[in-house]
Amino acid sequence: MSQEFDFSSLSLQDALDLAILIEEDAEERYLEFNRQLGSTRKDDAGDFFETMAQNEAKHGRELAAQRKTLFAANKSNVSHEMLDEIRDVEAPSYEQTRSFMSYRHALEVALACEVKAYNFFDLALKSIKDQEVKRLFTLLRAEEVEHKNLVKKLLDKTSDDLAPEVDPGDVDEPAGL
Repeated sequence: MSQEFDFSSLSLQDALDLAILIEEDAEERYLEFNRQLGSTRKDDAGDFFETMAQNEAKHGRELAAQRKTLFAANKSNVSHEMLDEIRDVEAPSYEQTRSFMSYRHALEVALACEVKAYNFFDLALKSIKDQEVKRLFTLLRAEEVEHKNLVKKLLDKTSDDLAPEVDPGDVDEPAGL
């Protein structure tokens, strides 16, 4: 996250708009990973990324409904260009994935994203002056803890195997065997 972004001047409307953009960014990245990896069965890496995209979309809709209730008539002051300063708040980075990644690896990527989002809100809270924005970001930070704990529970139930998931039918037999 850029230290240059000035959180101290955020209004509640701006904070909601920023939070919505963060959720949309994460949703788009998870969908992109789902498309790249594909999914051959429930609970593979691609399927998990689709689930994460749905979760981000749901959270974005909830924030958008709150924003609409409070500020329906107001035009957004937050742009994607402003988001570029703090890009990938919750979205996984491209370097975190690989072809044929395991379900466990996908869970670890998501866990790192939830920690990253928690750290973002935690750091932002230190410079926020507006009490309504502070309450919103405190709530969002607490939700990241919940998300992190959910992913940890899934990790606890998952094998330690980080080996790529490859369908044996997709592997060519060496010539002469």
